[in-house]
Amino acid sequence: MLIARAPLRLSLAGGGTDLEAYYAKYGGAVVSTSIDKYFYVILTFNDSNHIQVSSSDYRTFYRHSFEGPPIWDGDLNLPKVIIEHFGVWTGLSLFLASQVPPGTGLGSSSTVAVALIKAMSVLCNVRMNRQEVADLACEVEIDRLKMPIGKQDQYAASFGGLNFIQFNPDGVVVEPLRLPDELQAELESRLMLFFTGRSRDSAQILGEQKRSSERNRAGVIEALHVIKSMAIALRNDLIRGEIDSLGDYLHQSWLAKRQLASGITDPWIDQWYQVARDAGARGGKIAGAGGGGFLLLYSERQYQDQVTEALRAQGLHRMDFRFESGGAMVIVNTLLRKARVAAVTHG
Repeated sequence: MLIARAPLRLSLAGGGTDLEAYYAKYGGAVVSTSIDKYFYVILTFNDSNHIQVSSSDYRTFYRHSFEGPPIWDGDLNLPKVIIEHFGVWTGLSLFLASQVPPGTGLGSSSTVAVALIKAMSVLCNVRMNRQEVADLACEVEIDRLKMPIGKQDQYAASFGGLNFIQFNPDGVVVEPLRLPDELQAELESRLMLFFTGRSRDSAQILGEQKRSSERNRAGVIEALHVIKSMAIALRNDLIRGEIDSLGDYLHQSWLAKRQLASGITDPWIDQWYQVARDAGARGGKIAGAGGGGFLLLYSERQYQDQVTEALRAQGLHRMDFRFESGGAMVIVNTLLRKARVAAVTHG
């Protein structure tokens, strides 16, 4: 058995500027942190001539016999393409599971890709550093599967920790933001996550943002400029040891983010956000592309009980979490044999 995991992430500033339609022209920047909620890949071998993939999140099962060509479609097309990339042709069984529901804004789709690439690379004895794992995850999702997504989630999941990530046409640069332990603990304590009870498919929202960016729509481009400026300002503040500004940056970014695409917010989300602000939260946003999932808030600790109670009355549930810094890793490996792989190039 081989078990790999990759962490989910919180995007604190800059989300949306990691789409190529924007960063190819203007450069993108994101501040994000990984958290102790993970996507797991459990891999086992058998002596059959099949590959089996199952997912508890999507309640989906796939079995492929090597007697015929694989069909790369459906909910499990992402793991199928990664398995094909590594050329595994022995009896392989994969089980995929996440600690949070899919479509909730914490980067779960890309975390699947990162965790599975990490598992398959170790299985096949292909040495890959964190940058290479993230690069391949981006290639699979964006280039091969044509997903209208950005690149921040893949790098957050692969590297782990609190990072300032820059996106440019010639590559991605990850700058770790290493805060003193006491300051990082204080930052962590001021962030709150509430599950709205709703999941969403980010593809429609991100697709609309991508098209608007490609057409250079003034309102969307200007909003993304503001969002990027918040990421740069937050990075500079964190380097100076200042965390108090994060609440205001979240609020300003949320106001700008609402301009990116329809469906990012709705009357219910607006109501929940205003209730949180009235109870003492300084700022926040819907995590990820928007439209549902988790509501991320910044609040000083003296207001958190009343924020929690106010949102609980609205039907939202708080999820506890901690920052993490490990990134993608294999946590169990008891396999006694290596996978037989086809003659493929992993360059």
